[in-house]
Amino acid sequence: MRLLYRLQRWLLAPLVYLAALLLLLEDWLWNIGASIMNRLAQWPPLHRLEAWICRLGPKAALVLFVLPATLLFPVKLLALWAMAHGHPVLGLTVIVLAKLGGAAAVARLYLLTRPVLLTIVWFAALLAWFLALKERWIARLRATRAWRKVDALRKALRHWRQHAVPRPRSWVARFRRLLKRFRHTR
Repeated sequence: MRLLYRLQRWLLAPLVYLAALLLLLEDWLWNIGASIMNRLAQWPPLHRLEAWICRLGPKAALVLFVLPATLLFPVKLLALWAMAHGHPVLGLTVIVLAKLGGAAAVARLYLLTRPVLLTIVWFAALLAWFLALKERWIARLRATRAWRKVDALRKALRHWRQHAVPRPRSWVARFRRLLKRFRHTR
């Protein structure tokens, strides 16, 4: 029994790490999508639409929350079809854009409908279970030696980038000045 458990852990560990990496990627896309949708929501027609979404009941909010994934599924199938028929770049581009657009839409819809969705008992329980599972997998990934090494390298690179002094006329110095000007105009 112990050998079976070890074998199972050994075989499933790469899948757990891959799933954790995908969840981190999804979190990153979620954050980017949410920030983009926050900016778009300042447009008056979208602002009115969001106010209407916030007033929906639980069932309508659930349908609306599931809608982007449902609508994008045929698009992803068409992208796979394009890839199978000799258009891999087009298919991959469509899948990436659908993933980005879907993540942005779902992130915003989740923020708008979350209070109502959490009134649905099974949804709240499923969400709590999923978030706990996600945290366990990500913690397991972050505990690996490879993650710690990559994280240390990332921190060292960030430190170097922030403290390195570029030559005054280099493209890096010009780019930093441009970024500084852009930050001050906001």
